[in-house]
Amino acid sequence: MTPDSPRTGSVRTDARGSESPRKQPRSRLRVWSGFARAYALANLQSALEYRVSFATQVFAMMLNDGMWLVFWLAYFDKFQVVEGWGRADIVTLWAVVAASFGLATTVCGNLFRLAGLIVRGELDIYLALPKPVLPHMLMSRMSVTAPGDVLFGVIGFGLLVHPTPGQWILFLSSILTGSIIFVAFGVVSQSLSFWLGNAEGVAEQLTNALINFSTYPTPIFRGVVKLALFTLLPAGFIAYLPVQLFREFTWLRLAALWGVAALALTLAVMVFRAGLRRYESGNLVLTRQ
Repeated sequence: MTPDSPRTGSVRTDARGSESPRKQPRSRLRVWSGFARAYALANLQSALEYRVSFATQVFAMMLNDGMWLVFWLAYFDKFQVVEGWGRADIVTLWAVVAASFGLATTVCGNLFRLAGLIVRGELDIYLALPKPVLPHMLMSRMSVTAPGDVLFGVIGFGLLVHPTPGQWILFLSSILTGSIIFVAFGVVSQSLSFWLGNAEGVAEQLTNALINFSTYPTPIFRGVVKLALFTLLPAGFIAYLPVQLFREFTWLRLAALWGVAALALTLAVMVFRAGLRRYESGNLVLTRQ
């Protein structure tokens, strides 16, 4: 039997004996998807140990989001537009932002706890694991209220916008890019603790600002504030650009949205790695829960 026979289970190699570049990305994607799926299942099983509590918290979050949306719907009973945005645009904005934030904190439940872990020197347990530190830190916990945000976004969008199949695909794309930007921004803001010490308060304020600005129509802002929403606080890419895609779709806008998401994630990884080189162990004996 020859080495290249399919029955040997070998992979195609180049002259240096390494795997073919065509095979590597696909294999790596399969490994990482399995890694994320394993964490998600483990976190979900943990949350479902207390089913009533979990269901109550999910429902409470849906109710909380719904109350804010009711406020906007009541507004549109009196006024038809806000800076050119109508009722469907506001519903889409809230659905995308809520579902994006919910997906980000469902998969990466430790996202807004990173600063505390850093300042208390609790990264040691993650440094000992085989995979890169950041994915383990982010995915090792799930926010039990976050699925409520996702459900609110999906149900609200479906019931109030009455989307076409194409709009559903665009909605899913917007959720994915929004969640990536939320994760990237969270990692950068939480990583400030590597340089500033206890930056939990600063990171929390930055996160709250991003969420709050994301839930208002971007056209109402002017000047420096609007510039900040597309730079320091990327709320415009979470809310405004997706809504514009629904209003007037272009492939260029869609590519720009995914490009910004990829750039934000790359920047977040670079910032975290730079900060990790400054990390000082807390010499704590910890176990994973």
